[in-house]
Amino acid sequence: MEAFARDPRFGPTIVVCDPKMRDKVAHCAVDLDILYADSGQTRTQSVASGLKVAQETNAQFYFIHDAARPGLDQSTLDALFKALEQGSMGAVPALPLADALWRTHEQHLVAGVDRYALVRVQTPQAFVGQAIGAAYAHVAEEKTMVDDVAVAQMAGLTVSFVKGSPRLDKITWHEDFAHMTQVLAPTFLPRTGSGFDAHRFGEGAYVTLCGVQIPHCQGLVGHSDADVAWHCLADALYGALSAGDIGKHFPPSEPKWRGAGSHIFLSHAAHLVREADGLINHLDLTIMCEQPKIGPHREAMIATTASLLGLAHHQVSIKATTTEGMGFTGRREGIAAQACVTILLPTDFSPFSL
Repeated sequence: MEAFARDPRFGPTIVVCDPKMRDKVAHCAVDLDILYADSGQTRTQSVASGLKVAQETNAQFYFIHDAARPGLDQSTLDALFKALEQGSMGAVPALPLADALWRTHEQHLVAGVDRYALVRVQTPQAFVGQAIGAAYAHVAEEKTMVDDVAVAQMAGLTVSFVKGSPRLDKITWHEDFAHMTQVLAPTFLPRTGSGFDAHRFGEGAYVTLCGVQIPHCQGLVGHSDADVAWHCLADALYGALSAGDIGKHFPPSEPKWRGAGSHIFLSHAAHLVREADGLINHLDLTIMCEQPKIGPHREAMIATTASLLGLAHHQVSIKATTTEGMGFTGRREGIAAQACVTILLPTDFSPFSL
C-alpha cells in the first residue's frame, strides 16, 4: 500500500478483503487513500469485486497486486507504466527460470521440461482499465482462472512482460517469511569516522563531559559549553558522513552558538545519519586528562549519550586515560578527547545529498 501511495500517478488503493479484516487494514493504512471491496471465495472472484470499485474511479490503468508479495518497488511500477503507455493492453513482471524443470510421478523424475521459453509471472499485473474490466465481466462467476493474464488472454488481449524482481517473490509457505525478511532488509555498508577535540581549563567549578556536570576546581573554556567529549563524537559522525565538522554546521563566528549546549551539535550529527537512512552502530570515546577522575562518572556519561542518540548502552564505549604527565593534559592545562564511530549507510548513499 505504501509503494502505491508514494507514486503520484496512482489514485486510491482498493483493498479486497473480508469485511472483518477492515479494521486491521485501516490500522496499517493510516493516512493512506484506501477503498475497500469484499473478497470472494477465489482470487478471480476477489479481483472481480475489486474491479467493480475501481470502475468508479475512472482510472486509465488498473494495477492488480497480491498482498502476499510485499516487496513492490518503484522500478517495477515505472516499467509497467512504460509498457502500458507504449500501447500494451497489459503488462506483468516476470523472471526467467534458472533451475532445471522436471515432471514427476510418485517421487520420481520422469520427463524434463524445456525451461528456456518459460518465465515466472509475478504481480502487479497492470492493464488498461476498460479492457481488463470488460474481460472480467465475461468470466463466469464460478470459474477460477490462474491469474489476470489468463482472464485477459481469454478475452483476446495481448499481454507483455517486463523484468521482474526477487523482491516480488510470493509468501506462500511459513519459511517464506524469514526469506523475504532477508530479501527486503535494507543493504548497508559500514562507514567509520574519527574525531578529536581539546579544551583548556579556565575559571569554573565543574566540567561538562557527555552532558554530565563533573565537579572540579576549574571549568573548560570554549565558544559553546566546551563539552569536549560530545564535540569529538559529533565530529566523528560528521566525518563518517563526509559532512565536514562542527565548525561547518555551527560556525563559531555566529554569536547565537555562544554558550550553546553540545547536545545540539551531537543531535544534529545524528539527525544527518537518519536523514541518510543510516544507523549508528557503535561509538568509542577516549577522554585524556589527569583530573578530574572519569571512572566514577562513566556510567552516567554512557547513559546520557545513549539516551540522546537512541542507542543501547552496549553501543557506547567510554574510556579514560592519562598521558603520564606529558603534554598539555599531563600538565593539567586542559582535557582532550578522541572518538571513533561506526555507522551503517545504504549502498546508494551519496554525501552530496547532505
